[in-house]
Amino acid sequence: MFSGRRAFVTGALSTVIASQIRTTAFAASGSKPPDVTTQPPRSWSGVAPTGYLPDPDVISLDPSFKDLTFSGTSIQRVLTGGGWLEGPAWLSEARILLLSDTIRSEQYRFIPPDGAGEGSLSVYRRESYHSNGNTLDTEGRVITCEHDMRRVIRWEHDGSCHIVADSYNGKPLNSPNDVIVHPEDGSIWFTDPSYGDTLIEGHPDAPGKGTNSAGKLRWRIGSELPPQFAAHERQEDHTFRVDAGTGSVQAVLSQTAVPSPNGLCFSPDLKTLYVISCVPDPGQTGTKGQSVIYAFDMIDGRPANRRLFAAMTLEGHHLTPDGMRADVFGNLWCGASGSFGAAGVFCYNPAGTLIGRIRLPYGCSNLTFGGLKRNELYMCCGPHLFRLILETQGAGLS
Repeated sequence: MFSGRRAFVTGALSTVIASQIRTTAFAASGSKPPDVTTQPPRSWSGVAPTGYLPDPDVISLDPSFKDLTFSGTSIQRVLTGGGWLEGPAWLSEARILLLSDTIRSEQYRFIPPDGAGEGSLSVYRRESYHSNGNTLDTEGRVITCEHDMRRVIRWEHDGSCHIVADSYNGKPLNSPNDVIVHPEDGSIWFTDPSYGDTLIEGHPDAPGKGTNSAGKLRWRIGSELPPQFAAHERQEDHTFRVDAGTGSVQAVLSQTAVPSPNGLCFSPDLKTLYVISCVPDPGQTGTKGQSVIYAFDMIDGRPANRRLFAAMTLEGHHLTPDGMRADVFGNLWCGASGSFGAAGVFCYNPAGTLIGRIRLPYGCSNLTFGGLKRNELYMCCGPHLFRLILETQGAGLS
């Protein structure tokens, strides 16, 4: 769930320029640049390519990946026309997918299609304060990260809103990004980088600080936020844990441990915590984001013994990871952006080996498992939502 808008535009321009440079270089050498077009070329309207199975964009890099996929189905684009979709969470009782649109500051309820074509979309929450990550707690209550209000909230069964966290050490949070719940002790874990400290995803920092270093951005225009949220001076990136009993907010990982923290999830046995270090925050100082996945041992309910789990590279290209989910076998499914056909979803086994990938026409910001059997992988890619039916199931609460 990184600052996708800026990264998308910048990345797209960089890709075009890099492509032109590379094409010119290849032309000068008498050879052609690498072709990453699906063969045969596919259309992304509905189910495509029609008649070509197994899907050529579901790529197995290890025999074990074939046990997780179903050769009789293909990738579907089930929704298009959003602003920037994030935070997918499957609500089992309602049988809907909850989505955040970080640009339009709305949340949607998505009813998946029975077969081919697109599903049904309606507004779930008209003003979401630029919400991002969503999840469910052990009681089925929706928990949401809000960039604009710089807080994490929970919707109670009676419809009231409970503030889970909005400050640390007496200062407002930056822009809570992704959130998960520990299924045994009920604690809430979330990352707090500064991707939402921008006009497009929330509101900028106070004049002279962070994203408003020149002091020219009028950070309160168009906002009904209280002054204490608008006049914000960011603090260090953290990964937080909120105790289910006391509600106390504890920083369990610092910016040095995981700079620019983004997606996070537990392994199915709860012995490992995975945290993504994404691209550097806008206006970031100190240790910068590294675009890798770190793993931590869970010891006495806290992360320890940091190690590099995945360097996020493919054929010499460094990818940008964002959100991730684990399946019941302990495999990690990670959405990422990249160039030259490297965008999509990457599947790592518990040992950190890349065993397969789902090649998509856009970078994937976040994903989750849904459907009645929790074997449908929903992938957010900017304004689009893709789906792939699998032979594995999601391990988390949402």
